[in-house]
Amino acid sequence: MKQLTHWLTGAFMTALAWMTRALGGWDGALGIMFLLMGLDLLSGLVVAFYQRSDKTKQGGFRSRQFFLGVTRKLLMVLLVILGTALDTLLGTSICRLSVIGFYAANEALSVVENAALLGVPFPRGILQSLERYQQTQNQNEGVKNPAKTLQ
Repeated sequence: MKQLTHWLTGAFMTALAWMTRALGGWDGALGIMFLLMGLDLLSGLVVAFYQRSDKTKQGGFRSRQFFLGVTRKLLMVLLVILGTALDTLLGTSICRLSVIGFYAANEALSVVENAALLGVPFPRGILQSLERYQQTQNQNEGVKNPAKTLQ
C-alpha cells in the first residue's frame, strides 16, 4: 500500500510540474488569475444558494451552469498554455501576460457582478464600468465563431 501511495504521489507531482511548466511557470499573475477563478466559483455558489442567480429561472443552483462555469475556466487555462506556447515561439512574454490579464480582469468583474446580485453596495463608477462591459459582451454575443470575423 505504501508503494502505491508513493507511486500516486509521484505521478501527481509529475503532472503538476508539467502543468506548471506548460503554464509558463508559477508567478504572481498566474496566482492572481487562479485566485480570482476560485473566488468567482465560490461567489457564484453563494449567489445560487441565496436564489439570486440570473443564470437560472428560479435563481438557484443548477449543475449544468456550474459545469459550464468550470469548463470555461479550464478553457481559460488552456488559452494561457497557448499564450505560453506562442511566447516561446515568438521569443516574447506578451501573449501569456495578455491572456492572463484579460481573464483575471474578466473574473474580477464576475466576482463584482455576483456581489452586486447579493446586494453589496458598490461605488457608482464600478457599476457603470460593469454595465458597459456587459453591454459590450452582449453585442459580441451575436458572434458565434470568432474565426469567421477575422477572415
